[in-house]
Amino acid sequence: MNLDALALPYLEALGDGVYAIDTGFHRPRYDAAYLLVESGRAAFIDTGTNFAVPRLLAALHALGLAPDDVDYVIPTHVHLDHAGGAGLLMQSLPRATMLVHPRGARHMIDPTALYLSALSVYGADEMQRAYGQLHAVPARRVRTPADGETVDLAGRPLRFIDTPGHARHHHCIWDERTGGWFTGDTFGLSYREFDTTEGAWILPTTTPVQFEPDPLRRSIDRLLAAQPRCMYLTHYSRVQGVPRLAELLHEQIDAMVALGLALRHAADRHAQLVQGLRALYRGQLQRHGITADSATEALALDIELNAQGLGIWLDRRADRRPR
Repeated sequence: MNLDALALPYLEALGDGVYAIDTGFHRPRYDAAYLLVESGRAAFIDTGTNFAVPRLLAALHALGLAPDDVDYVIPTHVHLDHAGGAGLLMQSLPRATMLVHPRGARHMIDPTALYLSALSVYGADEMQRAYGQLHAVPARRVRTPADGETVDLAGRPLRFIDTPGHARHHHCIWDERTGGWFTGDTFGLSYREFDTTEGAWILPTTTPVQFEPDPLRRSIDRLLAAQPRCMYLTHYSRVQGVPRLAELLHEQIDAMVALGLALRHAADRHAQLVQGLRALYRGQLQRHGITADSATEALALDIELNAQGLGIWLDRRADRRPR
């Protein structure tokens, strides 16, 4: 390893060959990719956007690894803050195979529909500014691990499980060495600026368009069944004290569902969802020992996206009711 590797401001060593890379998306310490290193071989888990790729390759080089040393690129799911740069990254990693959820593979092989879906949410200017053009991955370089399948990284087992609730194309990856799950968005969002003497604070993410509360609850419980020592979140980095955080996630999922159902017929539903979520998180943070109004301002993007996702869930739920 290059002794200057950890001087890279966006590279954090978490121990046992696990490195978090701040992708630079939106703001510092918001979006992480992970580099997992074992016996000279490597895997990236989540990649951030196209604009993160130079950081990922620089981290690889700083750790004394070459592009040929990467065996796998593993998006937890195909939302663009997790997989938007995966296609471009694969172009620099000639021996890597992409391991993606079976429901997400087609979007990595042909990202047209994925791009158009995101375009409808964010608009052309924001897509260009934040994500750039998506790059296809040749089908021959894509594998889709089955639920429960274990993949070997230089003798280090990585087990994949299907974890819907945030997205139907989401899997999580169990690293037996550290007793931790790479959770993407299934185990919510936890930003390090909200850490206190009580530990981390966490909130669920209902980002459009596939939030489903009951599957999400079951996915969280399935992660807990392994008795993990830690979780590696994309937003952001490693958290511990997992049982307490899981309880908090369940509590907030219930509260968010109740808020959505109470406002399902409101004429200004989205604005009221935003207001209600802001009040919910402010109360949660105050109980956690954080009272500054700037705390909920830091959550402005997540509140907006969670409100959008709750609205889509409410509309889908209404469409399924008998008429």
